[in-house]
Amino acid sequence: MTDISSIEKGGRVRTRAVDIPSDVDEAELARMGYKQELQRDLTLLQNFGVSFSIISVITGIPSLFLYGLNTGGPAVMTWGFVVVAFFTMMVGLAMGEVCSAHPTSGGPYFWAAMLSEPKNAPFASWVTGWFNLLGQVAVTAGIGYGCANFISTLATFHTDFVPEPRTTIGIYAGVLICQALINTFGVHLLKYINNVSIWWHAVGTTAVVIAILAAAPTHQSAKFVFQTFIDNTGVDGVGWSERASPAYVVVVGILMAQYTLTGFDGSAQMTEETRNAAMSGSIGIVMAIGVSAILGWFLILGLLFSIQDLDATVNSPTGQPVAQIFLDTVGEKGAIVLMVIVIGAMFFCGTFSLTSNSRMMYAFARDGGIPGHKFFHKVSRDTKSPIRTVWLACTLSFILALPSLGSSVAFSAVTSIATIGLYISYAIPIALRVVYRKRFERGPFHLGPFSYPVAIISCVWIAFISIAFILPQANPVDSQTLNYTIVAVGIVLAYCMGFWVLSARKWFKGPIKQITDDEAAADSVDAASSAEVPPGGKDE
Repeated sequence: MTDISSIEKGGRVRTRAVDIPSDVDEAELARMGYKQELQRDLTLLQNFGVSFSIISVITGIPSLFLYGLNTGGPAVMTWGFVVVAFFTMMVGLAMGEVCSAHPTSGGPYFWAAMLSEPKNAPFASWVTGWFNLLGQVAVTAGIGYGCANFISTLATFHTDFVPEPRTTIGIYAGVLICQALINTFGVHLLKYINNVSIWWHAVGTTAVVIAILAAAPTHQSAKFVFQTFIDNTGVDGVGWSERASPAYVVVVGILMAQYTLTGFDGSAQMTEETRNAAMSGSIGIVMAIGVSAILGWFLILGLLFSIQDLDATVNSPTGQPVAQIFLDTVGEKGAIVLMVIVIGAMFFCGTFSLTSNSRMMYAFARDGGIPGHKFFHKVSRDTKSPIRTVWLACTLSFILALPSLGSSVAFSAVTSIATIGLYISYAIPIALRVVYRKRFERGPFHLGPFSYPVAIISCVWIAFISIAFILPQANPVDSQTLNYTIVAVGIVLAYCMGFWVLSARKWFKGPIKQITDDEAAADSVDAASSAEVPPGGKDE
C-alpha cells in the first residue's frame, strides 16, 4: 500500500510516498505490547469516515436545533459554532499528535498510561478510561435517541400519530438493536457501509441545504441570522439572561455546536484496524473536524435563512423545528424525502458510534478495566470483532436514555454527558503530554513549535466547557428541568475513584502487555526489513 509519510529534518517538514506493509503496523502494535487480533483493512479515507460519520453534523445540529433556538437563538448558533470549531480543531491537533505516537484502540486511556510517570500510569489510565467510556456510551445514546425522535416526527406527517416518551423509547430500542445487529453480523460490510456513509453525509447535507434555500418562499435577513439573540430558557417566562446574564445563555447555548463536533476519537479507536495507523489515525481526526466544521456552518446558515415564521418553527406541532422548516419550504412530500436523508445519516452515525464504543470497551476490558473483563475481552473467531462489547455498549446506551421518560430536558443532559465525558478523556493525555514532555516520543504526525501552545489552549477550553455544560439550562430548576449531567458524571467519578481506592489500585496495572519486549523487538526487525519507515524521535 502506498501512503504519504512526513519527515522532520532541519526544522522543515517534507512528505514522500512510502510503501507501508501490514507487518509494519503489526510491529508498531507489538512495540506497544499488543497482538494483532482485529482485522486490519481500513484505509485513511475509511478511518476518516468513521470520525466524520460519528461527528455527523446532520445528526447533531438537527437534534439540538430547538435547544439552540431557545438558548441564544441564531446569533449564538451561528457565531458559537465558529468559535467552537476553532477550539475543537486545537483539541483535534493535540490529539492527533498523541495518536500518531501511540496508535491503538485503547485511545485516550492508553495514551494517559504511556505519557504518565510509571508509578502514576495505572491511575491516569483508569480515570481516563472511565470518562471515555461514559462519553462513548452517552454519544451512542444521544445519537440513537435523536434518530428515534426524528422517526417519531416523520410518523406524524399526514397521520394522527402523536409521539409520546414511551413510544420514542421503543423506537430507540429498535434503532439500537438494528445497529448492534449490523456490528455483530455485518462486520465485513462495515467498510463498505462506511463509504456509503461518507457520501450520504456530504451529498445529503449539501442537498438538504440547497433544497430548502431554493424552495423557501422567503428568506430571513442577514441581521436575523447573525445578530438575533433569543432567550427562551425560562419555563415561567423569566430566562437566564434576565435572572443572571445574557453571557450565561451564550455559554450554555454553545452546547449544540460542541456536541455536534464530538466523537472524533473514533479514528483513534479504529487504528488497530487501519493501515499506516501512525499517520492515518491522526489525519483522520483532523480531517473529520475540518470538513465537519465547514459543512456544519453551511447547514446552520441554510436552516436559519429558511425559517418562515420563527414562533411557528419553535412551537411546531411536529416537535422538531427542522421538520417544520422542511414542511414550510418544500412541502410535505419534499419534507419526507429530506427527513429520510436526515434519519439515514443519524442511523449511519449511530452505527459507527457503536463500532467505536465497542472497540474502546474491548481495549479497556483487554487490560482488565471493566467488571467482567474476562468475559468481554473476547474477539469472535469468525468476524475478528468484539461482539460482546457491542451488546454491552448497546445495553448501557439504552439505560442512559431512560430518564427521558420523566424529564423534559433529559436529551440535552445526555448530550452534555457525552461532551463532558469524552472531552475530559481527551484532556488528560493532552495535559500529560505537556507535563511530561521529556517522556514523549513523537510519531510521524507532529506540530513542531506549535505543540505546547495548542495543547495548553485545548486543556483550557476543555476545562471551560466541562464547567459550562453542568450548569442549569432551564429556569427555574426543578425535578423536570434539572440538568442531571452532574449526577451522571458524579456517579462515574465516585465509582471510578471509590473503586480505585478500595480495590482497583491493588490489581489494575494499566495497559497489559500481550507481547514481551524481546518479541516486539524481533517483530520490529522483521518489519524494518520489509519497508523503510520514517522514524519519529524524541520531543525536544
